[in-house]
Amino acid sequence: MASRSVNKVILLGNLGKDAETKFTQSGIARTTFSIATTRRLKDPQSGEWRDETDWHNVVLWRSENVANYLTKGKSVYIEGRLHSRSYDDKDGNKKYVTEVVAEDLILLGGRGEGGGGGMDAGGARDRDNMVSMPRSAMPAKPSAPSSSAEPPSYSDVVDDSDVPF
Repeated sequence: MASRSVNKVILLGNLGKDAETKFTQSGIARTTFSIATTRRLKDPQSGEWRDETDWHNVVLWRSENVANYLTKGKSVYIEGRLHSRSYDDKDGNKKYVTEVVAEDLILLGGRGEGGGGGMDAGGARDRDNMVSMPRSAMPAKPSAPSSSAEPPSYSDVVDDSDVPF
C-alpha cells in the first residue's frame, strides 16, 4: 500500500472576486480565482457560534470561455488537486504558493444565477472550441429517427414549475 497516494480536493464555496484569464506564451488559457469556504464553530470560552472563513486560490487551465460566468459571489463546486510551487519575487525572495488545480467545475445556483452546468476543466473541447461537460454527465448519443416512427411525446417532461422548492 506504500506505493499509493491521493491528492484530491473538493470545494463548495463562493467566489471572492471575478475570475481572471491570462494566456501563456504558447497561447494556453490560465484562469484564476479565489473561493471562500465557511464553517460554523462554537467558541469554547464564550459558547457562542462564530463563522470561520478559509480562502482557496484556484487555477483552471484551458477554459477561457468559462471566466465570464465566474463572477464575485457565485457559488461553485470544484474538484481538483493541490499543487505547490515556488518563485522568486521582485526583491529576489523565494515565495511558496499552494493552489487548487481544478479538474471539474460546476456552477451552482438557480435561474438567473448562471448555474447548473458542469464543465470539464481537463481541456476536453468540442468542435466549436467551447468547454464541454464532463464525459460522465454527457447524454448518450441519440439514435437516428426512422421515417416510420411517430414523433416523441413530451407529456412526461418535468419543467421548473414541477419542482417543489
